[in-house]
Amino acid sequence: MGIEIERKFLVDAKKISAVHFTSEEKISQGYLSSNPTVRVRLKNNRGFLTIKTSTIGITRGEFEYEIPAADAEELLKLCGVRVLKKIRRKISYGGHVWEVDFFEGRLKGLILAEVELSSPNESVYLPNWVTREVSSNPRYFNSNLVKKGLRRDRNKKLPRRISRR
Repeated sequence: MGIEIERKFLVDAKKISAVHFTSEEKISQGYLSSNPTVRVRLKNNRGFLTIKTSTIGITRGEFEYEIPAADAEELLKLCGVRVLKKIRRKISYGGHVWEVDFFEGRLKGLILAEVELSSPNESVYLPNWVTREVSSNPRYFNSNLVKKGLRRDRNKKLPRRISRR
């Protein structure tokens, strides 16, 4: 079993617009199960099946297998509405590769950056385009975003709705 050690951050859309990325890939990913997390992903016409254990801190177990793209397409159909679409761009910064996800569809406007580490205590230099860390906030786990979307914090006032009659 592989181990994933990852920190996740919200991204400032204005600042990230000036960044020149080294690569880009279109990703569709769906969720077949949430406990354990079983994800199917189609990434630039390559299929992957991933099983992840529960997160402890910023660490979790991960099994990932490449599968035929046609199988990934069929499995994504089984996910129904539990499918996310995003564009992932990569950039090297401070000795790490950062993956920046630009979500599409109902999550359009959400931008998250992830950096994988070799140990939970590893130091990371933060680029100026990251804002708040959300590594331990389950609200920003992709497996929850696909189910619930991005709901507003309960402590923030919601704008009043204007009804049209």
